Amino acid sequence: MMLLGAGPGRPGGGPAGGHGGIGNRYGSSMMWRDGEVLALRRDWGPAGRRCAELDARVVVAPAGATTLMAGEELRAVAYEAITGIPSVGEGVRLEVSALDRVLGTGGHAMVCARPDVLPADPPREGHLVKARYMPDQVMVAGVDEQGTDHHGLLARPIDDLDLGGMPAVVADLHSSLLAVLAGMRAREGEQQPRVAYVMTDGGALPLAYSRLVAALSRAGWLAGTVTAGQAWGGDIEAVSIHNALLAARHVLRADAAVVTQGPGNLGTETPWGFSGVACGDAVNAIATLGGRPVACLRVSQADARPRHLGISHHSMTAYGRVALAGADVVVPILEGALGVQVRREAEVLCEPRPGAAQHRLVEVPADGLMELLRAAEAETGVRLSTMRRGLDEDTAAFIAAAAAGRHVRRILDAEAVHG
Repeated sequence: MMLLGAGPGRPGGGPAGGHGGIGNRYGSSMMWRDGEVLALRRDWGPAGRRCAELDARVVVAPAGATTLMAGEELRAVAYEAITGIPSVGEGVRLEVSALDRVLGTGGHAMVCARPDVLPADPPREGHLVKARYMPDQVMVAGVDEQGTDHHGLLARPIDDLDLGGMPAVVADLHSSLLAVLAGMRAREGEQQPRVAYVMTDGGALPLAYSRLVAALSRAGWLAGTVTAGQAWGGDIEAVSIHNALLAARHVLRADAAVVTQGPGNLGTETPWGFSGVACGDAVNAIATLGGRPVACLRVSQADARPRHLGISHHSMTAYGRVALAGADVVVPILEGALGVQVRREAEVLCEPRPGAAQHRLVEVPADGLMELLRAAEAETGVRLSTMRRGLDEDTAAFIAAAAAGRHVRRILDAEAVHG
């Protein structure tokens, strides 16, 4: 790739510039449009934290624009916590760069302001700033900040508070969440486990963007949500994944947790350039806190990209190179050539590692998981989908995630038997 930008004789050029012009080549490129709201399509999430999807028409495009011109219609989302929910006919300022580039997460423009409406001041609560130093940074009340109900709990000496062996499933993709939970569910008539969702900040920062989480919360499948790092909008806010996990265990009283990024996985076709590397960090955090890390493998039978067929290189790198602690690597027993490939790749992942703990390969039968997944879709009203492929198009992806949940179910059942 040719790097364009500052060079000798330009500001920042040459060795003295330190970056050889990279700053100019890789700068930001936000795209703005003024629009008018045509219709409110739907909204989801609890009051005060809703996300609304709306239809809008571009009214003004800047001089020199060549796409998304005046008169074109598009879909946008507005976050109640940032701008409030606009009304039909109202003018809105939109950020449209992801939509312009037809990115996987770029199906929406983002409502950034309502020029004719100044939202009311929120309650003066909290001192934690997330999406820090962005124009739309948000102030939240963190579970771990001074003066809050649980600060004393989380301020205990570092060796006095842990997860007490709580199993926590780590997954690369947000779309795995429903399948993991489906595998974790108890049989009908039995008490269901209390499961917390910990959302990290590798994908969408606002939890409100996730229709999946809204549906799972509405269905009673989650005991609560915790947003960690720069992510925000959960039932509980935490500065770090460590305090997020401790809050899941001791504030939400969770029996188990699922840790994934929000919607919007980021990848660059480079070995290290994907947001899922944070799965390794999550494994380390869970183990450090005395929990039981359960690695959910990203598996596919249908991805057009060879690096994601079988076990994705994302899982091989995050769990094999970034995670220094050992985890339960859950391998679904799949039929045919795919099953042989997944088993072989998992064995490589679980080989002894210099300078790191060895992972534990855990085989889980896939019998009955397909039925659980279909029942989960029916009960929650959510259609399983990963990279726009449904349950029938990429069955292995969801079976692998459900198998991780089934493994946790067995851990919890064993704990109940042995007290």
